Amino acid sequence: MSVYAGFDLGGTQLKYGLINEDCQIIYDSRTDTPGNAKELFQLMDTLWQKLKSKAKKEPIAAAGFGIPGIHSTKKDRILQSPNYQEIDNLDINSILNKFITVPFKINNDANMAAYGEFKAGAGRGSDSIVLLTVGTGIGGGIVLNKTLWQGECGFAAEVGHIIVNHSGELCNCGNRGCLETEVSGPKIVRNYIKLSQETKKLTAKDVALLAREGDENAKKAFEQAGYFLGIGLGILINVLNPDKIILGGGVMKSGSLLLTPAVKEAAKRSFTASFKCCQILKAELGNKAGIIGSAAWAKDTLSHSAFPGKKIGRDDN
Repeated sequence: MSVYAGFDLGGTQLKYGLINEDCQIIYDSRTDTPGNAKELFQLMDTLWQKLKSKAKKEPIAAAGFGIPGIHSTKKDRILQSPNYQEIDNLDINSILNKFITVPFKINNDANMAAYGEFKAGAGRGSDSIVLLTVGTGIGGGIVLNKTLWQGECGFAAEVGHIIVNHSGELCNCGNRGCLETEVSGPKIVRNYIKLSQETKKLTAKDVALLAREGDENAKKAFEQAGYFLGIGLGILINVLNPDKIILGGGVMKSGSLLLTPAVKEAAKRSFTASFKCCQILKAELGNKAGIIGSAAWAKDTLSHSAFPGKKIGRDDN
């Protein structure tokens, strides 16, 4: 029985681990991400050696890397990363090939989280799912007919940049009223501050606690965000008709505060038949989704004849 390695690079932490043939985690851990690319790859080398020792007698058959940024499937490179500008258009494969001694694959981190939920989380048993991660921003990944949908060049599933409010706030992408600007954790805080005139520093978690304690302004802050999330969900339901839309990320710990108004609005914004055949669920895997997804993606693609030419180095586990 082989095992598969997964790496999930975040803005503050690098999560890594091993899964078995059934996509169950057999080992996982995390560490702080270093400040520059050189130290990052040195760290990955160290963690790779650690994973090989953890695998023991079961060889690591393949490895997957989920890296935030715009990943080009044609160039097999990250063209633009929000956290590590040094890796923009860098030939990461050549660097990793110096110490990764098995076939490996690189992909966008949100795609890998979606694939993890599809294989082992809330998307199990479905043919088509959409994952939205709601945090300081909004990430997304799409699986259609059991295939990760990457688009012509690999840039698909930027669901955080669906326009839901034409008069909304300016987004970092240059547009106004993106789903990301209207639903993210910082926006919920801004909603509450505007409603309550609160002056102290707060987080979305703080606002959720206030809402559960009965603060009407806090409840309304989530309702406003849920309204725009519902618009986005309605668009996805009408366009893609998925089996499931799965909502993850730190803000979804608020539960029904955001989910109830979102589902209510999604029902209004989508065709009744499409809405009825789509389940809107909370994600199950949490921070492990990226590890499982990247490892499972490597396992499934590198063992399939449709993905040739990825045998890199030798397997000397």
